[in-house]
Amino acid sequence: MARRGGALRETRDEARAKKLGELAPEETADDICELFCFDVDKVDRLRRDVAIITGLAGLFKALADDTRLKIVYALSREELCVCDVAGLIGASPQAASHHLRILRNLGLAQHRKEGKFVYYSLAGAHLARLIEEALTHKREAMAAGRA
Repeated sequence: MARRGGALRETRDEARAKKLGELAPEETADDICELFCFDVDKVDRLRRDVAIITGLAGLFKALADDTRLKIVYALSREELCVCDVAGLIGASPQAASHHLRILRNLGLAQHRKEGKFVYYSLAGAHLARLIEEALTHKREAMAAGRA
């Protein structure tokens, strides 16, 4: 139920849940609300606020690839040529170049040519900070026995 000014109204999701009549297998009674009732004003305000993240999924999609994440982490440490990246990930220079091109097209990496070599670095420190925050989260979760 949604509430606005004290009045409750049924939503499409609630009506659908009534039709289904049961919880999905991954849901348990202790991880969902027993009563579906949300604050309309809060949801409306946040719906406008979260619009800013539109298009951000592409960044996380690129980082969701283990190989590209390794490359980004390495580039957060220092500039590397395509051959260095290939050696790091155990792939051909063409495969390394493919991953680097994806990162460059998303504005996450930049390159420069020096003679016969092409060197890559991160486009800004913000991505290095994101990786460091993720590593801090992982360490804390491991220390708490959650990972």
